[in-house]
Parts: sequence; C-alpha cells; structure tokens
Amino acid sequence: MSANIPCFTPFEQAIDDVELPLRFTFPFFYQPHPLSVLAATQLQQHLTTQQQWVHDFDTDGKMFGVLVVQDSDGQVGFLSAFSGNVADSNHLPGFVPPVFDVFHREGFFVTELAQITKVSERSNQLAANPQIAELAQQLTDIKGEYQHALAAHQQVMADGRKQRKALRREASNSASAEQLSTLNQQLAKQSIGDKHQLRDLKAYWQQLIDASQQQYSTLVDEVASLKAQRKAMSSALQHKLFAQYKFLNVAGEARDLNDIFAFEALPIPPAGAGECAAPKLLQYAFSHHLTPLAMAEFWWGRAPTSEIRQHKNFYPSCSSKCKPILGHMLEGLTLDENPLLDNPAIGKELTIVHQDEAMLVINKPHDFLSVPGKNIKDSVLTRLREQFPDADGPLIVHRLDMATSGIMLIALTQRANKSLTKQFRCRSIEKSYVALVAGEVTKDQGDINLPLRGDLTDRPRQLVCDEHGKAAQTSWQVISREQGGTRLLLRPKTGRTHQLRVHCAHQQGLGLAIVGDTLYGKQADRLHLHAFSITFEHPYTKAPMHFEVEPGF
Repeated sequence: MSANIPCFTPFEQAIDDVELPLRFTFPFFYQPHPLSVLAATQLQQHLTTQQQWVHDFDTDGKMFGVLVVQDSDGQVGFLSAFSGNVADSNHLPGFVPPVFDVFHREGFFVTELAQITKVSERSNQLAANPQIAELAQQLTDIKGEYQHALAAHQQVMADGRKQRKALRREASNSASAEQLSTLNQQLAKQSIGDKHQLRDLKAYWQQLIDASQQQYSTLVDEVASLKAQRKAMSSALQHKLFAQYKFLNVAGEARDLNDIFAFEALPIPPAGAGECAAPKLLQYAFSHHLTPLAMAEFWWGRAPTSEIRQHKNFYPSCSSKCKPILGHMLEGLTLDENPLLDNPAIGKELTIVHQDEAMLVINKPHDFLSVPGKNIKDSVLTRLREQFPDADGPLIVHRLDMATSGIMLIALTQRANKSLTKQFRCRSIEKSYVALVAGEVTKDQGDINLPLRGDLTDRPRQLVCDEHGKAAQTSWQVISREQGGTRLLLRPKTGRTHQLRVHCAHQQGLGLAIVGDTLYGKQADRLHLHAFSITFEHPYTKAPMHFEVEPGF
C-alpha cells in the first residue's frame, strides 16, 4: 500500500532490531524515539545532498519534522514536513503538502488578498496627499486666530464692564434718580452691544472653522473609510481562510481553526497556525490511513535573530499555534505520559544552610519548584509553610527556576522580607552561579548585554529583543574547561526570566547552551546551573552576609 502514498519514505537501514513505540510521542516534551532519530538523520542527509531545489539555510533556518508511521500492511516508514515555506514554496518533492494551499493561483485567498491590497494602496495614496497636512495646518491656524480674536474681545468686554461699574458708582453719589436711570439704560445698551459683537464674532469664526473642517474631513474621512473597509475585508478573509484549515484526528473527525481556537484565551488563531510541521504530518497520515507511531521536530540552519535554535537540535511543538490544534488531532491516540505532570521533587529535601530569627538560607535541589505550579503544588514555599507555620512573612523573597539548584533566601518575617526585597530591587545583593555549557568557550571572561522579553507564542521561552526587551546584563568568567564543556562562573547584574540560560545559548551571547537545558539546548541528567554564592546585608543587624554552596555536578 505504501507504494501508492507519494510522501511515504522507507527507512534506508534495517529497523528490525528497533522496538516500535507502545505510545505516541507527547509532542510538548519528549526525548525522540530511536526511530524518530533514524528518520531525522535520513532526512538531514537528504537535505545535505538533494539538488532539486535551493534554499539559503545559512541565513534562513527552518523547522523540519518527521512522523514515523505504519501502513495497513505493517510496513514502517516515515513522513517529512517543514514549517511554513522552504525555497519560496509550500510544495517540495518528498514532503507532505500543506493542510490548505493558501497561495494556490486559482484560490480565493490570492484573489481576495489582491482586492485588499488595492484598497490598502488607495488608502495609502490618499493618506499621502499633501493637502491633508496643509488643511490640517490651516484648520489649526484658523482655530488659533479665533482664540486670539476671542480673547481680545473678551478683554474689551471686561474693560467695558469695569468702566460701566465705575460710572455707576460715581453717578450713584451725585446724579439724580432720572439721570441715574438714563445712565443705566445707556450702559445696558453698551453691555448688550458687546454681547452681540461676541455672538457675531463667534458665528464668523465658526463659519470659517466649519468650512476648513469640511475640506479637511472630506479627505481624511475617505482615508478612514478605506481603512475600515480594509479591516473588514481582512477580518472576513481571515475567518474564511481559517475555515479552510480542517484538521483530522484518528477517528476522522474534522475541525477547522475557527472552531479549534474558539474557546482559547485568544480565540483568533495566531498567524501561521496550521503551517507548522507537526499538524501537516498528522493530517497527511490520517488522510492516507497511516498509523502514527512517533514524531520529532528539529531545526535546520541558522537561528532567527531573536530566538535560540541550534542546528539539528530537536525541539517540542510550539504552544500557541500547535497546542490547540494537536489537542484535537491527537484525540484517540495513546500518548506518552506528560512528564510535566510528574513531581520530580519527590524524595528530595531542602537543606538549611543558615537560620536565625529573621531568615533562612537554603540550598534548593534541582528540579524543585520555588512556588506551586499549575500542575505541581509541592515546592519550596509549601514545604517551608509546613516546617515554619508561625512565620509571618511571605517566605519567598526571590525564585530560582525549577531546574536550577542552589542558594535561596527565605524571609521568616514581614520586616525581613521588606529589607531583603528592597536589596534585590536596588540590586545591592550580589549573586553568582556556576554553569556547565556544552562546548568550549575560547575567551576567559566577558560581558553579555542582550535585552529579553517573553515569547508570547511559545511560553515560557524568552526572546532577545532590542525593541521591546528589558535590559539584561551578565558577566562571566571561565572556571575550567573539561571534556568538551566549559565550567563558568556567571554573575547576573539583572534578574530576568531565563537570563543566564538565554545569554549562554544565544548566538549573540556565548552560543553554547547550558548542559541539560531542555528549552534552549539538549536534555541531560539535569540542568547544569547552580546558584553558587550570595552576598547581602542582614535584614535586622545590617551585618554583611556571604554564603557559598558547591554545585552537585
């Protein structure tokens, strides 16, 4: 049967001695199955040697995926896919096609997008009309002249009221009743005259303003109307497009992107949803009645400027675009257990390095939460709440990543918490970490300054971002070079999420991931990052305090 399936690729080497997986890959945290590794290696060899198409991976890397499948005759092979486009195409020989071909020449998307482009071009053309700026300035000038004329007349009226008041006061002491009555009538007419002049002044200038506003609005309203039309057309096209992306599951049930994302926190599917390798692979398998066995995705080529992607490394499926889609597509398949639901802290104990009436210094084991997580409640906080029930402080002053081991400060009182928190906020606390990176660092020391922000499409990953990132600085020095790795002393000057992990792994940093970093590098026995030392001022006595705890790696 597989001979009739164009994208089914047989393994080039014998796989009889490789045991088939009993459950399908949990796509968001996994170690690739041996068959997935073989498939990826074979695909990577093809990428290196093929000459049917050209793509500059040295400047534009891509994510590729392999799906190990079994046909109805029991033959095992694999499917290949890439995310987005490669070589300016979403169709390449040997790779599964897109779930929906957006750029098919005869498709609605190209036609309607061209219509939207025309509206956008017309809007931009009108918006660039120099008359708009001229009329805007003219309107501003007229309003300014009006305010000047109005202020001048109001001053004349104020002076007139002052003079009339003085005349009345003077006449009240010397004039007869008849003279006073005549004077009041004259002064009243003057007051009425001033008000009529004010009325006429306002009417005159309002007429000028309205005429100028009409000229200005005629132009800008047309631009606004075209922008609103473009927005409505884009929204309608987007909804229509998402409806074409229909994803199957093993039971043959189809759901489109609009339906899949309807009850997500952000109900509008993100850009590129459905174009990743994983949904393409599963869609092809279900459409051709192939049984999915295992899946893996790897990066090929140069990493994007902001992200950390290493050539040939395996990565989990993304959360924002793929998680909702795969949640539907994987219904009915028996998956590997989600390791993120397991509590790795079971059997591990917190070591108290220092204790007094104000605070604790503890050594947190690796793979131990600082505070309760979404799925795991066991943490430093919950353990210490039980151990110190009378503590009136919030306990946690700062946090370490779950995977990071080492020193943490714990406040037992509100007073201690306030003091220590202030020291962290003012950056007067000095911290250092020991890390083992996967590769040799040639220099002996240096500084890294790369601003960081959260990856909104793939939390909890962080991105390097000059535009929106927060400043992040780290100084480092080599402790030793050992067995192809380098042991470093890291001193963060700021405390951004994943700062040390990103600064080590990013190509503009050291370009070497910390050993065991499952987000930015490769899995190992553990994350080789340890909070080694800390220097601070005691919250009560103000005495200098310094502690060191050697890493366990």
